[in-house]
Amino acid sequence: MNKRKFIKVLILGLLSPLVSLQALAQQIKKVIKSDTEWKEILTNHQFYILREEGTEKPFSSAFNDEKRQGEYLCVGCKTPLFSSKMKYDSGTGWPSFFEHYPNVIATKLDFKLLMPRTEYHCDICGGHQGHVFNDGPQPTGKRYCNNGAGLIFIPKA
Repeated sequence: MNKRKFIKVLILGLLSPLVSLQALAQQIKKVIKSDTEWKEILTNHQFYILREEGTEKPFSSAFNDEKRQGEYLCVGCKTPLFSSKMKYDSGTGWPSFFEHYPNVIATKLDFKLLMPRTEYHCDICGGHQGHVFNDGPQPTGKRYCNNGAGLIFIPKA
């Protein structure tokens, strides 16, 4: 076996567990509803945020001041997105997190303000949550700037 082929086999062997995890993540059931169905379970404001990719006014969410331990779930499908241990005060007026749970967030580029931003959604129901920026704290350096209306907080018992 030549050196190049050996390296390929080695790399494929090391990556195979990751491929298995990706296959498992793809088996997660997506939540798909019509706009009519979403309007039956969401308030008008939640529908605007999650389904029309709206943004709430800064400092309007009660979650900015939430300090209890617990989990933040997507209001649309109840998928856990963040732990309170991932939350921090960014001073921006929106609940902010430096990390999210694995396999629950999808991103896309957003040009609504002319300059590109990275928008993120709940990967299970597609509900718009907010934008992610590269100015957060360590260890990730990320700031997931979330609309409070896109979340439910479940305090730790």
